[in-house]
Amino acid sequence: MVKKLIPALAALAVVAAGAWWFTSGTGGPSQTSINALGAQTAASPAADVDASLVPDMALGDPDAPITIIEYASFTCPHCATFHAQVLPQLKANYIETGKVHFIHREVYFDRYGLWAAMVARCGGEMRYFGLADRIYSTQSDWARHQDPAVAVEQLRRLGRAAGLNDDQLNACLENGEMAQAMVGVYQANAEADDVNSTPTLIVNGQKHGNMSYADLSALLDSLLAQ
Repeated sequence: MVKKLIPALAALAVVAAGAWWFTSGTGGPSQTSINALGAQTAASPAADVDASLVPDMALGDPDAPITIIEYASFTCPHCATFHAQVLPQLKANYIETGKVHFIHREVYFDRYGLWAAMVARCGGEMRYFGLADRIYSTQSDWARHQDPAVAVEQLRRLGRAAGLNDDQLNACLENGEMAQAMVGVYQANAEADDVNSTPTLIVNGQKHGNMSYADLSALLDSLLAQ
């Protein structure tokens, strides 16, 4: 089943009521509550966030004839399948050949998905998609874990494997302003594009649900033939 979005206000409540951030010392991860972040996020409308902190992460030529925006959650199994089975073929046949500009926009169902996105963004644009691939491919290891401390440590390991150090990861995971901006930008984008499930694909402005590569390829070829 395709995962349904929680309402925008509920997404804010995830941060307001349950935002826990982690730092690691010599004894491993410890858990800290950031109540101020929750209060700020709940009180601030999306229009007040600094959207420049959350640039779109994209692949391919911005001037390509087709733009695909994928709305996806790092905790959504169908999104992980899309990134494992569809995106590699899409990259080889359409993105790298200049036919498609691909944008990945994060959706936050829960705090695990928000943490994963913060780790993915921690490496900047150059590392983002490599980290995203690692996060999606190991989703079953961290996203279903009952202990948040273990889940976040597994996400940290992925960051370390991509070349980030603990200081960098701590700074990213403890960045309340960034978390607030990410939730606000997600809220604004999802409302503007009428996104209510993941994965959702916006192909040249038209909304589509989850697709196999065969169906997506047929759609793209029909657009390119016009």
